[in-house]
Amino acid sequence: MKTTWPLYLANKPQTPNADLEVTDKYSGAVIARVPIAPLAMIDAAIGAAAAATEPMRQMRAYERQAVLDHCVVRFRERFDELADVLCAEAGKPIRDAQGEVTRLIDTFRYAAEEAVRNTGEILDMEISARAKGYSGMVKHVPIGPCSLISPFNFPLNLAAHKVAPALAVGCPFVLKPSSRTPLGALIIGEVLAETDLPEGAFSVLPCPRQGAELFTTDDRLKLLSFTGSPAVGWDLKARAGKKKVALELGGNAACLVDRDADLDDVTARIIIGAFYQSGQSCISVQRIVVHTEVYAELKTKLVTATKALKMGNPRDPDTFIGPMISEAEAVRVETWINEAVARGATVLCGGKRAGAMLEATLLEGVPRDANISALEAFGPVACLSTFSDFDEALAEANDSAYGLQAGVFTRDLYRAMKAWDVLEVGGVVIGDVPSWRVDHMPYGGVKNSGLGREGIRYSMEEMTEPRLMVIRTP
Repeated sequence: MKTTWPLYLANKPQTPNADLEVTDKYSGAVIARVPIAPLAMIDAAIGAAAAATEPMRQMRAYERQAVLDHCVVRFRERFDELADVLCAEAGKPIRDAQGEVTRLIDTFRYAAEEAVRNTGEILDMEISARAKGYSGMVKHVPIGPCSLISPFNFPLNLAAHKVAPALAVGCPFVLKPSSRTPLGALIIGEVLAETDLPEGAFSVLPCPRQGAELFTTDDRLKLLSFTGSPAVGWDLKARAGKKKVALELGGNAACLVDRDADLDDVTARIIIGAFYQSGQSCISVQRIVVHTEVYAELKTKLVTATKALKMGNPRDPDTFIGPMISEAEAVRVETWINEAVARGATVLCGGKRAGAMLEATLLEGVPRDANISALEAFGPVACLSTFSDFDEALAEANDSAYGLQAGVFTRDLYRAMKAWDVLEVGGVVIGDVPSWRVDHMPYGGVKNSGLGREGIRYSMEEMTEPRLMVIRTP
C-alpha cells in the first residue's frame, strides 16, 4: 500500500498538502497521508462540475456505460488491493472487506446496465374533450452537479451508490469521503481518471466536516446526497437551500422472531446481522423481539453463538469482530451498555472493552427508552425482549424514532403481509434479518432514518428531473 495519496480535482490528481493522517484501525499506526482539500479547491471543484454539466449531458448512453464498464474491469483487477485498503483503514475483517469489494463491483456493474435504460413514457393526454388532439412524452434529464457525502462504515460501496448512478445519468459530481476512511474513494477517483470523462466530471476531496460547508450551501450544486448520522443529515438539509436533498441516515433495526421460526437458522442470521463489521451498520440488528414460547431456547443459542465469535486482528481470516472505527466510539457504546445495566438490564454475554475493541454483547431487560435501545448503537450489541401477541411485537418495533428496515422471521403469510402493512420502515425483510441488502433494491427510510431512496435505478431517479413535451395535432 502506498503511503502518500493525491486527491482528485476536476479529474486530475493534486497534492496540495499531506495533512490528513489515515490510521490502521487495529494497530493505530499511521498507514498513509492524504491531502485535506482547502476551501479554494472545493470552490474550484464545484465550478468545474458546473462547467462540465453540458458536456456530461451530451455523453451518449453507451459512452456512460463504457466508463462504468471500465470501472468494473479495474475493480476486479484491483480486488485484493481494495480489500487490503478497506481492512486497514476501516478495521473491517478481511472477509467483510472482500464482501464489500464484491458489492462495489456489483453496484457499478448494475449501474452500467441501467445507464442505457434511462427511459421515459408516452402520455395519452386525451382524458377529456378539451384535450382532443394532444399527446405527451416525458424524458428524464440529468439534474446537474451533485454533492456526494459518504460515510466511514462502507467506504467503497456507499460511495459507489452515489458515484455510479451519477455517472449512469450524466451528472458531474464532487465527492467528500469520510476523513476517517478516504483511501477507497481515492482509488475510485484514480480509476475514473483513467477514462475520458469530460474535464470537471468528478472531484474526490477529503476534508473535515467543518470544512465542507460548500458541499451543502453552494447553489451551483443541484442535489445533495448524504449518508451518515441523523443529526448531521437533517442539519445539512436545513442549510441546503433550493437544491434537492437525499438522505440515508441511521436506524435501530428490530428483528421479530415468531414461534414457528427455525431457530438454528434464526441464530445464524442474527449473529451475522447484529455483529458483522462490529455492528457498524445502520441496519444492524439492534432489537431482537422474540415470541415467549421460543425465547429461552433462542436466547441460549444466541449466547452460545455470540461467545464463539473470534475477536482480534481483522487480517486474520477467522476474525469476526474487529475494532470499531475509534476508541471513542467503543467507549460510547460501552457507556450506553453500562447505563442500561444500571437501570436493570442484564448482560447475557460480552460487554467488555479494550481500546477500540468491544466484545459482541447481548442484553436483556433493557428499558425501551435507554440509549442502547432507543438510539442507534452502531456497535456490536443487541437487546432481547419478548412478545406473546404479534400486534404487540409490531408496535414495539414501531416504537422508535427510526424507520430504516425491519426483519421478521415467520412462516405465517398473513403475519408477513401484516408486518409489511404496519411496520413504519423503508423495507421489511421476511425470513431474514433487517441487515440484508442487495444493491439494486430501493433502500432508505422514514422518520429519523432519511429522505429518498438509494439503489441504482432509484438513485438515478433522484438525480434526474422529468421533462414533459406536449404535442398538439391541429
